[in-house]
Amino acid sequence: MPNPLLQPYDLPPFADIRAEHVKPAIEQILADNRAQLDALLANPPAQWTWANLIEPQDDMGERLGRAWSPVSHLNAVMNSPELREAYESCLPLLSQYYTEMGQNQALFAAYQQLAASDEFTTLDKAQQTILEHALRDFKLSGIALPPEQQKRYGELQMRLSELQSTFSNQVLDATQAWTKHITDAAQLDGLPDSALAQAKQAAEARELDGWLITLEFPSYFPVMTYATDRALRQEVYTAFCTRASDQGPNAGQFDNGPVIDEILVLRQELAELLGFTNYAELSLATKMAESTDQVLGFLRDLGERSKPFAQHDLAALKAFAAEQGCDDLQPWDVGFYSEQLRQQRYAISQEMLRPYFPVDTVINGMFGIVQKLYGIELREVAEFERWHKDARLFEVIEQGEVIGRFFLDLYARANKRGGAWMDGCRDRRLLPDGALQRPIAYLVCNFTPAVGGKPALLTHDEVTTLFHEFGHGLHHLLTRVNYASASGINGVAWDAVELPSQFMENWCWEPDGLALISSHYETGEPLPQDLLDKMLAAKNFQSGLGMLRQIEFSLFDFELHVRKQPELSAQQVLDQVREEIAVVKVPSFNRFQNGFSHIFAGGYAAGYYSYKWAEVLSADAFSRFEEEGVLNADTGRAFRDSILARGGSEAPMALFVAFRGREPSIDPLLRHSGLSGQAA
Repeated sequence: MPNPLLQPYDLPPFADIRAEHVKPAIEQILADNRAQLDALLANPPAQWTWANLIEPQDDMGERLGRAWSPVSHLNAVMNSPELREAYESCLPLLSQYYTEMGQNQALFAAYQQLAASDEFTTLDKAQQTILEHALRDFKLSGIALPPEQQKRYGELQMRLSELQSTFSNQVLDATQAWTKHITDAAQLDGLPDSALAQAKQAAEARELDGWLITLEFPSYFPVMTYATDRALRQEVYTAFCTRASDQGPNAGQFDNGPVIDEILVLRQELAELLGFTNYAELSLATKMAESTDQVLGFLRDLGERSKPFAQHDLAALKAFAAEQGCDDLQPWDVGFYSEQLRQQRYAISQEMLRPYFPVDTVINGMFGIVQKLYGIELREVAEFERWHKDARLFEVIEQGEVIGRFFLDLYARANKRGGAWMDGCRDRRLLPDGALQRPIAYLVCNFTPAVGGKPALLTHDEVTTLFHEFGHGLHHLLTRVNYASASGINGVAWDAVELPSQFMENWCWEPDGLALISSHYETGEPLPQDLLDKMLAAKNFQSGLGMLRQIEFSLFDFELHVRKQPELSAQQVLDQVREEIAVVKVPSFNRFQNGFSHIFAGGYAAGYYSYKWAEVLSADAFSRFEEEGVLNADTGRAFRDSILARGGSEAPMALFVAFRGREPSIDPLLRHSGLSGQAA
C-alpha cells in the first residue's frame, strides 16, 4: 500500500493512517524539501521575487503540513502507544529542520535582497508583513550567531520540543492512571443525574458494577461542585491537583517536576543565546505587548482592581459555608459551597440549564448568529472519513460557494487530550496555478457525551467553551489573506489571537443570542424568562475570584520566565505569586504547575497573560455591538472586514483601531465582569 501521508488528498485519510506511516513520510518530505531548497539557492536568479522565493517555500510547507497535521491531530484525539512513539520520533527531525531553515545564511540573504528590492514597494500589506516577520524570525532563530552557538541553539530547540511532548504525555497518563470505583450510591449523594449516568457508563465500559469517577473534567467537575460527601471531594481534589507530580496517590509515577526544571533552564539559556535578558523578553519579541514591565504592570493593575471584589466574594462564601456547618472552608469545599450559594441567591445552577442546551440546538443557533453577523451559511457533511464516530464535518458557504470546512470533535473519552482547542488542518492560500486553496480547521472539546438515551446536553459553561473555539475557527476560516504565512491565525501576535474567540462568547449571554441557541430538548420550549433573568443576574457571581485566579496563573507564568533561571523553583515562584494575589489558600501538596500544559506543553510560555490582554480587546470590540445592536449585520461585517478577514497581515493594534476607531479601553472588561465601582 502506498503511504497515505505522501499522497495528495482533499480531506485527511484518517482511516488509512497507521503509526508505521508517520516517520517514513516525514523523513521523505524533509529530504525532498531540503533538496528542493538547495536547488533553489544553488542557482540564485538575478533578482529574488515573491514568485521565485516565497511561493516555492509555501509549497514545501504545504506538503509537510498535509502529512504532519493529521498525525498531530490523531496524537491528541486518538492517542495510542504506537502513534505516540511515531509522533515523538519525528519531533527531533522537525525541530532540526526548522532550525536549519532559520539558520540558512543563503536563504536569509535572499529574503534580505527581496525586502530591499524595488518589488517590495509593489507588494501588498500582507506580503510586506510576512517578509518583515520572516526577517525578524531569522534573527530569533540565531542567524547572526557564530557556528558553535547556532549548533547549541538547534540542540536547545530539539530538547525543548521533546520535553514539551513528555510533559503533555505525562499529564495524559497521570489523568488516566487514577480512578475511583464506587459501589455505594450514598457516596455520590448530590450528583446530578447526568453525572451519575456518565459515571455508570464509565464503570460499564470497564465491566464494573456501580460508578467510576475519573480525573477527566466532565467527571471531576460534578464531584467538586455537587458531591455532599466532603471526604470524596477531598480525595478527588487531591488526585486532580497532584497529577504528574511528586505528591498525591500516584506520587512520582509521572512526575513533571524535573521536566519543568529542565524546560525553564533551557528557555533561559535560549533567551540569553539570542541576546535577551530572560525568556519573557524573547517571548514578547513576537507579541503585541511592548515590554515585560508593561505586561507585569497590566496584570498587577488588574489584580489590584479585582482583589477587593475577590475578598468580598470569599467573605460571603465563608459566611455561607459556616451557616451550613463548615467552619474551615478548604479548597475542595469552594466549588461545592459556591454552587449552593449560587442556588440560594439566584435559584439557578448549570444542571438546571442543561436541558435547554441540547447540542444540536446550540450548534444550529450558533450558526444562525454568525449567519446574521457575517452573511455565511453552515451545512453539515454526512459522508467523510472519520477518526472516531463522534467526529463531524461542516462546510462554510458564502454566496453559494464553499469557502472553508471544519471538523468538530466534542466529547471527552479515553486517550483524548483534555481541554478544548482549535487547530488548523489546512491554510487558505493562492496556489501557483492561480487556484484558491480553502481553509480547513479542527475544533475539539471535551464535553459530557450523550447518556441514557438523551441527546448530549451542554452546561452553559460548555456552550461558552464551544463559542470560544468556534471564534478561533472563524478567524481561520473567514480569512481573505491569500498567503499561508498570514492567513487565518497564522502570523497573528499571540496576545491578540484570543480576541475573536473571547469575542464570540458574548453571544452566550445576550438574550438575542440565547433565544437562538436554547430550547428544551423534550418540549422544544425556549429558555423561560425567569431562568434567563436568573442566569443573567448570576453572570458575575464570584467574578472577582474568577478574575484573580486567571491573574494568578498569568503572573506565575510571566514571573517564572522573567527571572533568571534557576534563581527560584517553579514552586517558590508560584508560592510568592499566591502570597501576593490569591485570596483562597491552597494546601502545600497542590502541584497545579505540573499539569499547566498551556505554558509547558503549549504555546503560552510567558504568554498566558494573553487571555486577559485579549479580553480587554474583545470586551471593547463587543461594546460597539452593544451600541449598534448585537445582531447588527453592518457591525458584524465591519468586524469581519477589520479583524477576521485580515489574519496576521497587519499589526493587531492597527486592525483593532480600524474597527473601533480608537485604542482599547479596560473599562468595558471591568463593566462586563461586574468589577467597576466599589466592591459591595
